[in-house]
Amino acid sequence: MDTKYAKACPSRTVMDVLANKWTLYVLGLLRQHERPLRFTELRRGVEGVTQKSLTQVLRNLERDGLVTRTIYPTIPPRVEYALTDLGRDVGALTGAIADWSKANAGRVHAARAAYDDRKD
Repeated sequence: MDTKYAKACPSRTVMDVLANKWTLYVLGLLRQHERPLRFTELRRGVEGVTQKSLTQVLRNLERDGLVTRTIYPTIPPRVEYALTDLGRDVGALTGAIADWSKANAGRVHAARAAYDDRKD
């Protein structure tokens, strides 16, 4: 079978969206809470993400139609992020990755340790 992953391939479009590690965590957090979250809630919920990285991820998710951004005219302005229907749909994929990770993290760590212990 001759499979090409051309630039226009739909799988590349999806992987460009989901391949960022922060993207998976943000989607997972929004999915877990099942309600809109403020930027600060997302930042606290994703340990290690910088403000700049989180801002970029949220912009990309909004651009791709996975997240909505709602600004409330308060002082200071309140901004909330929520999953769209498309964002909830992708939860099947991200949830499967999370489930697989939980079930197999020990095996992955053991394989890494075995690899690192080999004397080449």
